[in-house]
Amino acid sequence: MPQMAPISWLTLFIAFSIILLLFNSLNFFMYLPSSPSTSPKSSIAQTPLNWKW
Repeated sequence: MPQMAPISWLTLFIAFSIILLLFNSLNFFMYLPSSPSTSPKSSIAQTPLNWKW
């Protein structure tokens, strides 16, 4: 909308950028990957790969 002042566009851009960065950083740091000692790797090796073409 051309009626809006440019300062409001800048304020909205900064606000949405900060919200986007906060949301992404919270999602990144809240993710807890499972440790390799708890995940059994032998079950992956035991399952046969049956390719059916």
